[in-house]
Amino acid sequence: MKKADLIAEVHQSIDGELTKKKVGEIINALFDSVGGAIAKEGRFSAPGFGTFTVKTRAARTGRNPRTKETIQIPESKNVGFKPAPELKTKVNQ
Repeated sequence: MKKADLIAEVHQSIDGELTKKKVGEIINALFDSVGGAIAKEGRFSAPGFGTFTVKTRAARTGRNPRTKETIQIPESKNVGFKPAPELKTKVNQ
């Protein structure tokens, strides 16, 4: 599903009470808020959907595939997602 599809789906589910542009603005605000919460607090939980958490990947030694040279890869952060049981049930149906 693309963002435009999500906007259309939400617009249809509220029987067109808001314009698609307004629904898009609300969805953008939602994603901005969720992203901000993850960055600030390290996690965001949505009951019935799942939990987003910041995970740290340790520094490690890697290899450049072209030159076979050994390189040092620095520590990095990434976002992990653990689905709620309700979401797992929906996906497995």
